[in-house]
Amino acid sequence: MASLNIMDLMSDSGVGFGTSGARGLVVKMTDQVCYAYTRAFLQYLQTSAQKITAVAIAGDLRSSTPRIMAAVSQAARDMGIEPINCGHAPSPTVALFGMEQEIPAIMVTGSHIPDDRNGIKFNTALGEITKTDEQGIREQVIEYPENLFDGDGQFIQTVSLPAEDRRAIEHYKKRYTDFFASNALDGQRVGLYQHSGVARDLLNELLTSLGAEVIELSRSDTFIPVDTEAIRPEDEALAVAWAKQHDLHAIVSTDGDADRPLISDENGQWMRGDAVGALCGHFLGAEHVVTPVSSNTAIDISGWFDSVLRTRIGSPFVIEGMEQLTASGKEKVVGYEANGGFLIQDPIERNGKTLAPLPTRDAVIVIIGLLAHSKEQGIAMSKVVDQLPERYTYSDRIKEIPQEKSASLLAGFDQGDVAIDRQRIEAFFDGVFGNVDEINRTDGLRIRFDSGLIVHIRPSGNAPELRCYTEDDNYDEAVSSNQKALEFIRQAIT
Repeated sequence: MASLNIMDLMSDSGVGFGTSGARGLVVKMTDQVCYAYTRAFLQYLQTSAQKITAVAIAGDLRSSTPRIMAAVSQAARDMGIEPINCGHAPSPTVALFGMEQEIPAIMVTGSHIPDDRNGIKFNTALGEITKTDEQGIREQVIEYPENLFDGDGQFIQTVSLPAEDRRAIEHYKKRYTDFFASNALDGQRVGLYQHSGVARDLLNELLTSLGAEVIELSRSDTFIPVDTEAIRPEDEALAVAWAKQHDLHAIVSTDGDADRPLISDENGQWMRGDAVGALCGHFLGAEHVVTPVSSNTAIDISGWFDSVLRTRIGSPFVIEGMEQLTASGKEKVVGYEANGGFLIQDPIERNGKTLAPLPTRDAVIVIIGLLAHSKEQGIAMSKVVDQLPERYTYSDRIKEIPQEKSASLLAGFDQGDVAIDRQRIEAFFDGVFGNVDEINRTDGLRIRFDSGLIVHIRPSGNAPELRCYTEDDNYDEAVSSNQKALEFIRQAIT
């Protein structure tokens, strides 16, 4: 038998944990790497006295996903664990199935990042893994047959997935057809931007079953990396054209693995993820909300919730915050991220129906929730957004920046002296944004200026990117300030 230390594997392959699961370049995610990660995850669960008989496996529509799913499946088989092939299905679908069956679940996806990258998301029977779980996986040393892989880390013998099991998808659909009335979306004409999103067919079926007329838009056979936090200019133009051409109530979509929603109003204007997250929480009657520090402050001003808890960016931190609130006796706890991914910590009751907890990012509840909210109130989708206080956010990124360079940039504004840090920040932006009023380092560098403008700079945890979030009372100012901030950063790092 051969052995492999996971810490060494991470270092040698460059495939490591990001904000949500293990991710890396496809050429680095060999069969051996994917097999080892899976075996380490399952072995870690076994060391905590969990008896594991099966594991649910699903994947997105990337070209590399079937191969990685097969490697994951083989790792389970070699441990005497039954792999259940849930097919190409959304991340929350396989996570929910795992929770229902009380088994771990694994999703092969790179979410919104390009097709030359992929990832593996791990879920225990309770939901997403925590940072503590990540550390436990890192510490594993696995063993495997010496003749399993060739010199390039690929299987010597062909491995395959078991036959597809549709239960996960059917259970997920039933979750929403049971909670919403069959006429919840009657009379609504909804554009479905399909691209290469794994939920495109499931979402079509769900919206239609709830009464909506669905117009299918732009289905793609090749993978398109749709990022709900950095919407491409071509997607902005397409939405405006589609809304006008088809007389749509809204356009809906998701990212690659359907844990982040993308929703436009009747004019084809895409809504911000943190705005739709807050609106969904309000629609569901939530009392306590957990959201990252980067989310729009309109939620704090709205008065809709009894409390708002801010965390670092990443679903593990949001989940940790939700668990803290429920442990302290709070009820009706939900969470959302700036990308719109929505999490439900405890049962939600509405109109005599109960929606079970799903403490992992989900896009579909936000899409159906906002459409239903619009229908119930008899108002256009743009008017739904207008119910939030006027605080506008915008985000963009600079690609291909090594994380060391991003870290070095931010370190220059953390000298241990607040006065010096403020002076450095003001000088860096050439006084364009005014004086620094507040500095927050919960995650990255979040700066509030005396004008009310917020500029938040943060390295991505999943890719070599530097993200910039801006917030202002005026949308055009939020966009303009974001562009200016990124230009200052580009000049500093080149």
